[in-house]
Amino acid sequence: MANSYPRRDQARGIWKINQITKNIKDQGTYPNGSTRALFAGGNDPSLTNTVEQLTVETTGNASDYGDLTTTTKNSGSLANFTRAVTGGGGNPSYMNTIGYRDIASTGNYSDYGDLTVARGYVCASSNGTRGTWAGGYAPGDSNVIDFITITSLGNATDFGNLTQARYGLAGNGNTTRALFSGGYISPSNASVNTIDFIEYSSTGNAVDFGDLSAARMYVSGHSSSTRAFVFGGTTYPASTNIIGATNINSLGNEIDWGDLTQSPNVPKGGAGNYTRGVRAGGAVPSTATNVIDYWSLTSRGNAVDFGDLVTAAYESPQGGSSNNHGGLQEFQPRAPELYSPTGKVVPRGLSVGNIGILAGGKLNPAGTVRNDIQFVHISTTGNSSNFGDLTASKYGAGGGASSTRSLFMGGFVDPATSQTATDYFEFSTKGNAASFGSLTAARAFTSGCSNSTRALMMGGSGPAPGFARSNVVDYFTIASIGNATDFGDLTTATSGAGATASSTRAIVAGGSAPSDTNVIEYFTIGSTGDATDFGDLTDARQYPQGLASSTRGCFGGGSPGVNVIDYVTIANTGNATDFGDLTVARSQSYGGLSNNTRGVFLPGQNPDNVTMDYITIASTGNATDYRDPGITGGDFTAGSNGHGGLS
Repeated sequence: MANSYPRRDQARGIWKINQITKNIKDQGTYPNGSTRALFAGGNDPSLTNTVEQLTVETTGNASDYGDLTTTTKNSGSLANFTRAVTGGGGNPSYMNTIGYRDIASTGNYSDYGDLTVARGYVCASSNGTRGTWAGGYAPGDSNVIDFITITSLGNATDFGNLTQARYGLAGNGNTTRALFSGGYISPSNASVNTIDFIEYSSTGNAVDFGDLSAARMYVSGHSSSTRAFVFGGTTYPASTNIIGATNINSLGNEIDWGDLTQSPNVPKGGAGNYTRGVRAGGAVPSTATNVIDYWSLTSRGNAVDFGDLVTAAYESPQGGSSNNHGGLQEFQPRAPELYSPTGKVVPRGLSVGNIGILAGGKLNPAGTVRNDIQFVHISTTGNSSNFGDLTASKYGAGGGASSTRSLFMGGFVDPATSQTATDYFEFSTKGNAASFGSLTAARAFTSGCSNSTRALMMGGSGPAPGFARSNVVDYFTIASIGNATDFGDLTTATSGAGATASSTRAIVAGGSAPSDTNVIEYFTIGSTGDATDFGDLTDARQYPQGLASSTRGCFGGGSPGVNVIDYVTIANTGNATDFGDLTVARSQSYGGLSNNTRGVFLPGQNPDNVTMDYITIASTGNATDYRDPGITGGDFTAGSNGHGGLS
């Protein structure tokens, strides 16, 4: 799924109005031009200078593109939006030659310049501005990292060194960071699991990033804007079909993503766009194959057959390049601005209708209270990233958001001192929260929800020692900084309920009143007044997480240690229906995250404080692991800029 808007100066092709409308409706993005992937050189089994091409968005066989400046194998290829560059390799002696071609037109490559050291089995990566080559065999293992400015012809320049000399490794990158993974150390006859990284913006030696799931060599790679994929190769002596993924923006180890259709040793290369990765060729086990596979970059799963190369070939690891690879396409810091369908400027690094926020919380009942704000992209799995800080450390606050602004209402400051204070921030700008106003009364363990104009805060508990429950409902006008106004009352004083909303109705479910309850109530958000009975949950519980599409509300987990997910049709009163189960029971996080299609349940406590799950809201069934968020704990406040109340 796409979640970005190309810059106007990067648009390729003519966009028809119906194409634009369809993409905005389905994906929130302008349609992208086609992506050309190139696979260069290799053995078939004799050396070749052939470059083959395919269109990533479609399936089918490759076709002839042109020729390299010389026959070669074991080269490294990279690209920006307009230019493909291939460097190094063997012929059969090791080469320092760099060739290039402007991707838009078929034809033969031209001389670009030279690497600093002749070598083969080298890997390559780019961020759209700089291209890098790392490692290789020269003969003897190399630790050299070279770089070029892709738009300027000339010789490569020394960047720094890998943490260890090796060859047959994979290169990956997004706009800020390059990863170099796996490889082979000839003196010890050992494959490695090492992952190194560099920042493109500066020169210097690589630093340890983490480990592959298994040591392997002769691997290839491709990237999205957030993930590095390493696939194929050899876990000596056997070839492997592993597709592994690593979050580029967070140091850590590789996770399993799926399997290729074959186990290719020295695949001809990896390429793709921002949603799809492609590999071509390789040796299976020692015979060249013409098979092309592809897989999704946004959801785990095995590769599927794409088509065939013109000629079976192998021994060109990282020989693939494309003019729209994922590391260059989505929202990136390099772009000063990107444009939404509304014509408004969208902030760097974020996306419209797809940002989920986790704020505050604490690790466990006795844990340290947090003040950090983290964000995730709801439509893709992956770890959270830092957004900024709250004005104070707190937990158990209520959350609400419009498409542009998020509020954090009330909450506890240790030792269990409830607050009236409400913070806010703008989704458009990463940074710290600011004071918005005050609730009508101090409370925590509240239920928060919103539509595009109003944020409601319902019930909750007062300060220790009594933790008196409240039936008070307050509201803020999200667009106007100021204090809350009385909205009405719940039917019963309740704390720890779950809440969610459509554009017209707020739904609050469960909680403690003082015993666990299954009651569901609702409000019409546009008019003040007291709650009305909606129906019942399938079982009584407190601290369920609420989320919604424009039509359906879901409540997941809760105390004591519940994994149940219920759903209601927001427009129709009645009892909740079983949706499925969470992957693991949890309670005590204040709201889930959602856009109009996907809901995400946060870590909690009692018993789990690590797991994030997701569901497709329109389809019943059990939740799927979202991947660990990179943040643990419970009592989070949640908000998103694309939930059902905004759709």
